[in-house]
Amino acid sequence: MTQRTGRAVRITGPGTLELLDDVAVPDPGPGEALVQVAYCGICGSDREVFAGTRPAEFVRYPVVPGHEWSGTVAAVGAGVPEGIVGRGVVGQGIRTAEGTPASVAGDTEGWAQDYEETGFTLPGGWATWLTLPARYLHLLPEDADLRAAAGIEPAACVAEAVLLADVTVGSKVAVVGAGTLGLLCVQLLKGAGCEVTVVHHNEERRELAATCGAAHYTGDVTTLDATFDAVIEAAGVPGIARTSVGLARRGGRVVLTGIPATDADDLSSLELVSRNVHVLTVFGAPTRAWAYAVRAFSTGVLDPSPLITHEFDVADAQQALDVLSARTGALKVLLKP
Repeated sequence: MTQRTGRAVRITGPGTLELLDDVAVPDPGPGEALVQVAYCGICGSDREVFAGTRPAEFVRYPVVPGHEWSGTVAAVGAGVPEGIVGRGVVGQGIRTAEGTPASVAGDTEGWAQDYEETGFTLPGGWATWLTLPARYLHLLPEDADLRAAAGIEPAACVAEAVLLADVTVGSKVAVVGAGTLGLLCVQLLKGAGCEVTVVHHNEERRELAATCGAAHYTGDVTTLDATFDAVIEAAGVPGIARTSVGLARRGGRVVLTGIPATDADDLSSLELVSRNVHVLTVFGAPTRAWAYAVRAFSTGVLDPSPLITHEFDVADAQQALDVLSARTGALKVLLKP
């Protein structure tokens, strides 16, 4: 037995967090792996956990947040190959019910009846150590940049959107929203050979969108016609679903990834059916999307590093949350446990 200790930040309830020092970490049990966290990103859903606005069924206090993490395997339990010790990894967060066809495929709709996810109902990556079932790990190349790899989790979510969009070389695709999800989506679509147009509410992300591979950018959706083969929504604001549907060509696909605070879209079945527009949704990322994102990262198609604007020690988690809330240009903020 190896006695390890580390730090962790825990949200005890809405608006309250605490730094824990010298937290004792047990050795991993059968089927588990212990990961030393290198970096962990802060997501909009983490801010919801802190603010108390995340739906009650998707959070359990107190909780150590953090689902956008990267790290190195430090130890493994019985039944897990010793060869992965020392390897850089990322990992899936949503727990799926074992033994069902959906769980074998890693589909998020195959989760158990009671929702469980790293960083929301289970301890997450705002900590020195993270223990989870080894079957959820994805190995990274030997020389992987763990700082950049912390962006693979959000990339996996939009990778599922790209897969559902069923694009091909030359597809015209609109990405609505130029936050972290939207810009990572642009990289994956560019890698798939698509012509990408970014739709964002202002001009502040134009240069970064071009760096990520966007061919076109507009802050005025009214300048666009309904000509896109696929539209991927990554904004999560009220009314954006209907806007996204309006950009799709007849027979096109629209994939929704955002969860607006209020439902004010009023999608018209007449518009959907008469134009044969196919609307799909993403909640989390199944195993196939994780594999897609890790492969894109490993080959250089996906590079989250240009999106990183701030880094904080985990002890400064409150300051990191404040920087994101201030909306002064922060995009992806990382914590270093």
